[in-house]
Amino acid sequence: MKASSTAQTILDQLFVNPSTPYGAFPFDRIKDEHFAPTFRAAIAQYRAELAAIIENPDPPTFANTIVALEEMGSALDAVEGVFFNLLHANSNAQLMALAEELSPELTALGNDTSLSPELFERIRIVYEQRESLNLDEADRRLLENCYDGFTRQGALLPPEKKEILRTLREELSLATLTFGNHVIKEENAFSLYIDQADAVAPLPQAIREKTASAALEKGHKGGYLFDLSFPCYTAIMKFCPDPNIRQQMYLAKATLCCHGGETDNRAITQKIVNHRLQIAQLLGYKSYADYALEKRMLNTPEQVMQLLTDLRESYKPTGVKEMEAIERLKGAPLEPWDVMYYIEQYREQHYAFSQEELRPYFPLHRVIEGVFGLASRLYDISFIPTKELAIYHPDVLPYRVQDNKTKQLLGLLYLDFFPREGKRSGAWMNNLKEQRGERRPHILLVMNFTQATKDLPSLLSPNEVNTFLHEFGHGLHGLLTQSKYTSLSGTNVTRDFVELPSQLMENWLLQPEFVKTFALHFQTNQPLPEELLGKMIEAEGYPAGYNTLRQLSFGLLDMAYHTLEAPLPEGCDLEQFERDATASVRIVPPAPKGCMGSTSFGHLFSGGYAAGYYGYKWSEVLDADAFSLFQEKGIFNPEVAHAFRTHILEKGDLREAMELYVAFRGRKPEINALLKRDHIL
Repeated sequence: MKASSTAQTILDQLFVNPSTPYGAFPFDRIKDEHFAPTFRAAIAQYRAELAAIIENPDPPTFANTIVALEEMGSALDAVEGVFFNLLHANSNAQLMALAEELSPELTALGNDTSLSPELFERIRIVYEQRESLNLDEADRRLLENCYDGFTRQGALLPPEKKEILRTLREELSLATLTFGNHVIKEENAFSLYIDQADAVAPLPQAIREKTASAALEKGHKGGYLFDLSFPCYTAIMKFCPDPNIRQQMYLAKATLCCHGGETDNRAITQKIVNHRLQIAQLLGYKSYADYALEKRMLNTPEQVMQLLTDLRESYKPTGVKEMEAIERLKGAPLEPWDVMYYIEQYREQHYAFSQEELRPYFPLHRVIEGVFGLASRLYDISFIPTKELAIYHPDVLPYRVQDNKTKQLLGLLYLDFFPREGKRSGAWMNNLKEQRGERRPHILLVMNFTQATKDLPSLLSPNEVNTFLHEFGHGLHGLLTQSKYTSLSGTNVTRDFVELPSQLMENWLLQPEFVKTFALHFQTNQPLPEELLGKMIEAEGYPAGYNTLRQLSFGLLDMAYHTLEAPLPEGCDLEQFERDATASVRIVPPAPKGCMGSTSFGHLFSGGYAAGYYGYKWSEVLDADAFSLFQEKGIFNPEVAHAFRTHILEKGDLREAMELYVAFRGRKPEINALLKRDHIL
């Protein structure tokens, strides 16, 4: 495929070598119509680079094969880095359509690489010479990962099975993309108009103002218009006293993509599960979980199920008591849409505390200062606001990140805080550009926080502050990395290790010494009262049983789908499958018939967490154990922070995850720190 000269020029000037500070992407000049031609140009360039490696007449060497493969495709990486971030954070119908159009082509490109017998033969020759090549640690890790990656992608299969694998992967890639697009479309299509002021009165002021403005924008003369964004959904479920309204919101979320029509995901969910199983079995594994877990810290389905079982046995008695308490508070049997509401009511009564009381003390600009200040204190780095970087939306805040000792640039950081149409729900970190050698990373953190209104700045709940700390931990993992090779850098680690840096950061929100550094009332500048801070910390663990069992239900559902050794039969009742998979941890009333989570479960079916959702709980074991060292030595202890930076944040995937953890902690992780933190022990 020959790219046009115009497309090649756009590719070079806007994506590969932009004439901008730090090589940042010129978002102000990148238009939607640029993506199709630049993708074609980048794909053509990738294929030319691939052919050059395969057809190289010289004998295979580490440099001309392994390093060449590692560095191949930089133009395509650049276009993908922008496109797929915009697809999730600032999407529209044109970008979604192009993503579906490109999916088979990009998957085919990956298959042409991983299934090329000529390429694998060159890799094999280098791999078999590895003991005599005088490789350093990073070189050896890169070579081993390359060889293992190709074998796990099917390089050793006979030609006829490679063709089957190629077809399955192309179909799977399109299915996962379509799944995610369907969820975005249904979320965007939903709205709930409420004209009863008393039903909305207990909700946070910022939500009331936002939804009142939304109602006016859509032509209503008053009232409130809610969508399914996280701030709107949680506000209704936690604070709306009208059970009928809570029920409507609950059912909207619980029936996403499972009620017929073009965006129904039931058949797609089944297709994704069965294709993953077929791929795993084609590669010689019993189940997809056996395949996916092979290189993880917990590397068998049995180890994962043991973790989930141990946690269930530890937390279920507490969870049952929590549900009994809120049912007594209601004075009648609970409905599914009652749970979040009465948990909040119980929190307010039992702990004399509501998360909403803290919002005035957590204005977003102060929280940013506090989080940046924490990173500066731990790792001696600075975050410098800059206006010289282009942004893709006015809400985005760009920063330069600098090491205070060396004065060297560590990377660029973009913060995107607020919900909008075309932005998927949730929170995530992505790399716009990954670190490689001297090139520093460009990191994007995306969230969906409560927006400012005409009368109020953006005021965060403790949960939202927690989310920021979490994503910021991922950001630090990307920014502080020091790797010779991109594929070994930053968050390119095993799925059940990647959440450690993010979840570790959450621990500081429960430390008064940290919270006092930034929690000031947005109007009076008065510090957060000691009593209120104490109540927040006391109530923070509540409801540990319910929260953990809810997470375990997701982990069990994930494992139920991905430990299957036979395909789901056509027309399988996914709703019943889901109920059966999660029965052992269910402590809340069952959802009404017609409800299920699978058809909108992006983590499993469009987000890369297949056979990996347990990683959130495993990472809690790791983060609680890791933070206990900070608690022993001091929560700002520079030696402990330096050890975490050098052994974990900087190392990326240089060594096995358990080896990195033991280097930091001095031993393997233990579960007791988590049980103590959650008041289970």
